[in-house]
Amino acid sequence: MKLSRSPLLLAMALVATAPLAATAAEGVSYNYVQGGYVATNGDGADADGFGVDGSFAVHPNFHVFGGYSNQEIDGTDFDFDQWRAGVGYNHQISPKADLLARVAYEKFDAGRDLFGDRIEADGYSAEVGVRGALAQHLEGYALAGFEDYGSDVDGDFYGRLGANVKFNQSWSINGDVKFAGDDTQWFVGPRLSW
Repeated sequence: MKLSRSPLLLAMALVATAPLAATAAEGVSYNYVQGGYVATNGDGADADGFGVDGSFAVHPNFHVFGGYSNQEIDGTDFDFDQWRAGVGYNHQISPKADLLARVAYEKFDAGRDLFGDRIEADGYSAEVGVRGALAQHLEGYALAGFEDYGSDVDGDFYGRLGANVKFNQSWSINGDVKFAGDDTQWFVGPRLSW
């Protein structure tokens, strides 16, 4: 008897939650994975490398996200890793735009220095802004945020701007720039959305 009711209960649950699926702005997906080129232009040192990240909607208004990048400081053999994992909230403010708020755990790891001590820091970030469909094949976002690594590194406000040029519903090219104090971080690469 439980087996005969299961399809009916599943269908009722899908019908009941269908209106909730429209709470994200039209043309904006929080389900994606991307990878590409990452660069940092800093005060006195530049670095570049690769990065991968993604996002997955767990509810019409909530998503989880994460990312990893590895960069080598120009002219040296030193590299560093950055990790990020968090949760985001999106709320439709117009048919094509969402208010977006996100918090994340951040980790910076540059391995060991010449004395064998670890060069690493753990912290958090919080950001808020808007994300929306600017045209049929163009999506953009603007965010303001704050990141802090506790006593290891001073906290800093930042701004983030980005855009997706869409080839179709699944594939796009993402570009992102983050302005934080004397550092500017860049990302460009393909994105697969679903």
